[in-house]
Amino acid sequence: MIFKKLKINNVTLKNRVMVGPMCQYSAQNSKPSEWHFSHLQKLSQLGAGSLMLESVFPTKDARISKKDLVLSNKNQLSSYKSLVRSVRKFSDIPLGFQISHAGKKGSSWVPWKKFNSSLKKNEGGWKTLAPSAIKRDKLWPLPQELSVKGINKIKKDFIKSAVLSNQAGFDLLELHMAHGYLLHQFFSPISNKRNDQYGGNLNKRTNFLLEIAEDLRKIWPKDKVLGARVTADDCLKNGITIEDCEYLVNELKLIGFDYVTPASGGIMPFTKKKVKPCYQVKYCHHLKQKINIKVYANGMIRTQKEINNILSNNYADFVTICKPFINDPNWLFQIADFNNKKIEIPHQYLRCFGK
Repeated sequence: MIFKKLKINNVTLKNRVMVGPMCQYSAQNSKPSEWHFSHLQKLSQLGAGSLMLESVFPTKDARISKKDLVLSNKNQLSSYKSLVRSVRKFSDIPLGFQISHAGKKGSSWVPWKKFNSSLKKNEGGWKTLAPSAIKRDKLWPLPQELSVKGINKIKKDFIKSAVLSNQAGFDLLELHMAHGYLLHQFFSPISNKRNDQYGGNLNKRTNFLLEIAEDLRKIWPKDKVLGARVTADDCLKNGITIEDCEYLVNELKLIGFDYVTPASGGIMPFTKKKVKPCYQVKYCHHLKQKINIKVYANGMIRTQKEINNILSNNYADFVTICKPFINDPNWLFQIADFNNKKIEIPHQYLRCFGK
């Protein structure tokens, strides 16, 4: 199953393994740096069926940290076009663009300097935005509650960034609604205490998410791929449940999204989430049973046995893998070689494989 092709619209994944998005915190003036060019060139040549760029933000104040990528104007677009051309020199792998807004999780230190810590103003920090003026945690600053005018501006920012990503040459667009970022903050009753059309019951808490989704569907080419990372479980009392997620995913399906990938936790720094191998596959399975939409599994998926189990039982249509591609870059080649499966290996490396 791993090496079976998957066609979504006019985009063909040569196998069922995607290189997942991995934040690098290495942007240069919000644009891809030499590190990104090297990093993505290498990842594009490791045999995966598709490759997702790390989260990119529509404006500077939407970032997690000062070292995150932004795509908001023609000057930045030029760098992304160069990045896509760089990858295309050596690989025709479908490339994904994940768009996000950090909300009150923004204005943070890069994790290897100060983990789970916000920037002070004299350190280059900025005022963060949220559905409600509720701190992320005790030691984090109070975010500014978004007005309806501010919400409408963010919607326009998302659309502009998505249009530019299409012009840059990306094949997949993924809307990030999870991991405690802004759209997750609107979705969760833990962080959203509004009493207008964007807060209150489940329908109202999904309004902002679905309005952006509808706008993206209008501008994103139908022959390409459109998906979303959604939250299936806040892993906290009175938080999001899989039934809430099911409602959201069904609405995304009706709008015309091609796939979703469920995540869990993240709305607060510490939750009851228990991380273990394949811990989020149960959410994929639930959604696959309830809704006719493609689903990919993410989260601590490491081995051939785990991937085969997910795919052969139809728990998901494909999977994303991150750390194994860094820890052992040729692991997918080795699996293909052992199982006598055909996979595109660079000609220069062919003699390293085969019996």
